[in-house]
Amino acid sequence: MFGEVAEKLRRSTVRITSGPLRGSARERGSGSGVVWTAGGTVITNAHVVRDRAEVEFWDGSKAEAAIAARDDRRDLARLETSVANLPAAERRDSASLRPGEIVLAVGNPLGFVGALSTGIVHASGTIRGLGRQAWIQAAVRLAPGNSGGPLADAEGRVVGINTMMVGGGLALAVPSNAVADFLSRSARPSLGVVVQPITAKSGGAGLLVLRVASSSPASRASVLPGDLLIGADGRNFDSVEDLGDAIDRSAGGILRLQFLRGDRRASREVAIPLQT
Repeated sequence: MFGEVAEKLRRSTVRITSGPLRGSARERGSGSGVVWTAGGTVITNAHVVRDRAEVEFWDGSKAEAAIAARDDRRDLARLETSVANLPAAERRDSASLRPGEIVLAVGNPLGFVGALSTGIVHASGTIRGLGRQAWIQAAVRLAPGNSGGPLADAEGRVVGINTMMVGGGLALAVPSNAVADFLSRSARPSLGVVVQPITAKSGGAGLLVLRVASSSPASRASVLPGDLLIGADGRNFDSVEDLGDAIDRSAGGILRLQFLRGDRRASREVAIPLQT
């Protein structure tokens, strides 16, 4: 029974390669994704996909995918392929998940296609230092390449999208209800960066820029990986949500961004489109 559940989940899990068409292996990143609809919609993490993406299905077939929507703050992206009759994953209301339940994670870590790991749910909710958004916390082993893959219950129903590991060996997943919310709303304005909350040398909070999307508002304003975002419009950042709120307030106008580049304090005016 357990083997059948795992195999069904593998069939709904894809491998995603993203980056320049003729890029080197270093430039082309890879991760996982979940077949969300039989008509070709795939859900993954925003940090997995860049300018273009290729999806490899369980049977080895491949297809180009368009990045139809993304939310860097919730770390989600929706890909659309032209492939039909796909084995869509069954989903479960993540609000019904309880601590102690068995969960399964499937992905493509370190080149191992369809790797399965199991564990139990520790908690679901907000995490100190990661803002106001809820996460599913589970004792499941993840590795590079698992990002964007499914976290499912013992019946194979997807309850979250695996995203990252935190201290203590816990895996974090975006709840399936957050995915539903992401799919139901229009695209939000975006700065075009992937960030990680850290503590600045001064003792305050900061958001370390890990990646800047090409042709994004941040790229056009010369924001670089390694910059430490510390505030906007005269307000200091305490969480990723503070950056998101500042972007929302500046949609269609100018965001005045403050950051540290090495030991030097700098600022940029960033034009934020109404939506991306």
